[in-house]
Amino acid sequence: MKFAVIVFPGSNCDVDMYHAIKDELGEQVEYVWHDTESLDEFDGILLPGGFSYGDYLRTGAIARFSKVMQAVVKAAEAGKPILGVCNGFQILLEAGLLPGAMRRNESLSFICKPVNLKVVNNQTMFSTAYTQEETISIPVAHGEGNYYCDEETLAALKENNQIVFTYQDNPNGSLEDIAGIINEKGNVLGMMPHPERAVDKLLGGADGLKLFQSIVRSWREANVVKA
Repeated sequence: MKFAVIVFPGSNCDVDMYHAIKDELGEQVEYVWHDTESLDEFDGILLPGGFSYGDYLRTGAIARFSKVMQAVVKAAEAGKPILGVCNGFQILLEAGLLPGAMRRNESLSFICKPVNLKVVNNQTMFSTAYTQEETISIPVAHGEGNYYCDEETLAALKENNQIVFTYQDNPNGSLEDIAGIINEKGNVLGMMPHPERAVDKLLGGADGLKLFQSIVRSWREANVVKA
């Protein structure tokens, strides 16, 4: 499986994401600059964290108009797995690939620490390696991770099982403790915690590796012909 790590001006978690895929997962991966027009050669798309375009206007608001985002939308429509982490999640929200919006942390402070998440839907292409209701430890590092949506959107998220991860001890004030959601089609995941920073016990834990393993497993089941 071949992954693209999208790099915007201001991305700073792209190297972490590249390391997770190449060195820990053992799959192909390339950095892809924000002005790239086609992602057809890639099987999965990763939008890393950071401060794209300095987080001016709103987090992700400018990156949403980068040329590569037209290709990201096309990949999403084609059913390819798209993962947006932290700033990547914010960009997916701004682009309309996921519902809702991101607000400042309730504390109005930047938060950087490991947090416990609950896997509330292990039937997605991003979570099949986890058990239902499993508790995992993944670090967060954000100032605007307070997820919000209106009542109608929240009802739809629940009805369609689009909430994948929730916080056990909500660090930022996110509605319903939401830490990660998918689109209705199930191939676009946005999450504030950083699974790419939890792929080796030397880094403090490897709970994030299962997310990337889930993507590869689901992709192979759908695309690799068995003899």
